[in-house]
Amino acid sequence: MLEFPARKQEYERRVLLVEQDVLRMGALVEHSFWLAHSALFDRNIASAQQIPIQDKQIDRYYRQIEQDCLHLIALGSSSPDNLRLLSAIMHLVRDLERIGDYAKNLGEISIKLLPYRVPLFMGKILLMSQRCRSMLSMSLGALANLDGEQALQVKVKDDAVDDDYDRLFQLLVEQGSQTGEPLLLLVLVIHHLERMADHATNIGQRVAYIVTGNR
Repeated sequence: MLEFPARKQEYERRVLLVEQDVLRMGALVEHSFWLAHSALFDRNIASAQQIPIQDKQIDRYYRQIEQDCLHLIALGSSSPDNLRLLSAIMHLVRDLERIGDYAKNLGEISIKLLPYRVPLFMGKILLMSQRCRSMLSMSLGALANLDGEQALQVKVKDDAVDDDYDRLFQLLVEQGSQTGEPLLLLVLVIHHLERMADHATNIGQRVAYIVTGNR
């Protein structure tokens, strides 16, 4: 009778370790986003150069967490709550990994923009980036605290980012006569930011699922 509780305690410990790794991965992704933001708007090439190094760490966390979740699920000892948690984590870390990829893309774009003067509308794009970073921070805070209400608020903020994207895309299209690389790069920037916001929203929804069980 003593063996089962001991195994159960070990299982719970390993689930906790997975949760801790997810938070560490989230912190790396958040920092990569900050580096991308700095590279774009402060024209900080050192920040841009750091992102690929962190992205490799993010990818390692992603692969390890996915393997750990699959292994724990395969053991068949999971409670319904833990099964829901592990299932949601497997999807959630994919969202984090994608945000990290987009941060790396933004860093590469920032280097390509360096030879040019500061493009038009960077102030408006800065605001969009700040909104996206706020969404990621909120979703990670909800994950750390398993706060379902905060997690659902991320979706509300996504509407503002979508509006930013629509307005900026129209402004950039209207500059179509100014052909050249900077304009095309800015279109990519707002696309990446919009997708990062979508993935932050997904994270919030997955946290809400962990807490409530409702999809």
